[in-house]
Amino acid sequence: MIKSVLIANRGEIAVRVIRACAEAGIESIAVYSTADEDSMHVQIADRAICIGPPTPSESYLSIPSIISAAEVSGADAIHPGYGFLAENATLAEVCVNHGIVFVGPTAETIESFGNKSIAKNMAQNAGVPTVPGSEGALDAPEDAAEIADRIGFPVVVKASAGGGGRGMRVVQSAKDLKDSVAAAMAEAKHAFGNGDVYLEKYLEEPRHVEIQILGDTHGNRIHLGERDCSIQRRHQKLLEESPSPALDDSLRLKMGEAALKLAEAANYVGAGTVEFLLDRTGEFYFIELNARVQVEHPVTEMVTGVDVVRQQLRIADGEVLGISQDDVRMNGHAIEFRINAEDPDMDFMPEAGTIAMYSPPGGPGVRVDSHLYTGYTVPPNYDSLLGKLIVWAPNREEAMNRGERALKEFVVGGIKTTIPFHLKVLNNAFFRKGDVYTNFIARRLLSE
Repeated sequence: MIKSVLIANRGEIAVRVIRACAEAGIESIAVYSTADEDSMHVQIADRAICIGPPTPSESYLSIPSIISAAEVSGADAIHPGYGFLAENATLAEVCVNHGIVFVGPTAETIESFGNKSIAKNMAQNAGVPTVPGSEGALDAPEDAAEIADRIGFPVVVKASAGGGGRGMRVVQSAKDLKDSVAAAMAEAKHAFGNGDVYLEKYLEEPRHVEIQILGDTHGNRIHLGERDCSIQRRHQKLLEESPSPALDDSLRLKMGEAALKLAEAANYVGAGTVEFLLDRTGEFYFIELNARVQVEHPVTEMVTGVDVVRQQLRIADGEVLGISQDDVRMNGHAIEFRINAEDPDMDFMPEAGTIAMYSPPGGPGVRVDSHLYTGYTVPPNYDSLLGKLIVWAPNREEAMNRGERALKEFVVGGIKTTIPFHLKVLNNAFFRKGDVYTNFIARRLLSE
């Protein structure tokens, strides 16, 4: 039985897990770098252990430091959150070898889905539709020409071990293909230590729609409906909502069944997200499975009433998933706004500095997940996410209106944030009617 959990992360997700542990009667153990000594997750955890200097490779990305902290503290389990080591198969394996429960999928599952080429083959074998493209990683830039001729331009080059848009290139014509593949390989090698890339057909104006799944160690698996994550900047999500304005009950059923097919084929255990691209004809294609909790999990929690992080802890403790697919109901509409320390007027340049004033919004249907407080200094060493504003209402129109009200109430003084940007999104006529796609920001907002 899990009695204590070490949270191998920082910021708002560490706070989120600490709160889930508290409600479950589980002791929380925070880790922190010297840059995060005054962070909220350090203050509210039951215990906290310093694991190194600000540099991520010497603290939050250091498996020896994380494991040492777990052993010194006597933690029963490690929750990796998202980012950092959340999808690191080595950490999952080392946890098992040290008798520590890893709150997430098995090392084998993480390794399989961490390589997008392997994941695509798994999806195809499970009968889940995938985007036309190469069968696996390209051996050399020259190999892309034949595949591109077969599937047609435009194409997209993607890093097999990639994420966050790194190692990705959209290629419009044959003359740019070889150089784009070589550049993507070099970027992937630098970012991930793996230069493998693959080629896919580039879908014009697709939506990014993902399905939240849960699976226990007893063979039970369910999905919790979809999230529409089409509002992105440089392939990074900025706003998410559930349900998707583009899905009807029939398409929702098909996508949910496809996600569960893959989960069953992989014998998936834990919380995960199966991500799809949805074109304007209603055809959808698997792109990846994220073997961790997502930043945007709160919108699913708001419309289903299911605590995803609490379910992670239950599953890791060997409990039977206490929810059947028939129990899942999507009620109302939720929207999440990522509040980043970035200046939208300066090409989303990251910001750092001291929070001169912090006053989050409140009222009915408003939730704020954040680690901010007045006087807190945002360090320059980590991701720019400061927190998330999540709003719920009975329908999308009311949710948008509530989101606008809450954003106008939200005060973060001392640094630039993405709050003004989100207000622009909400006031865009195309967004209001649900006509969005992954390059919406570039075409509908930045162009204006």
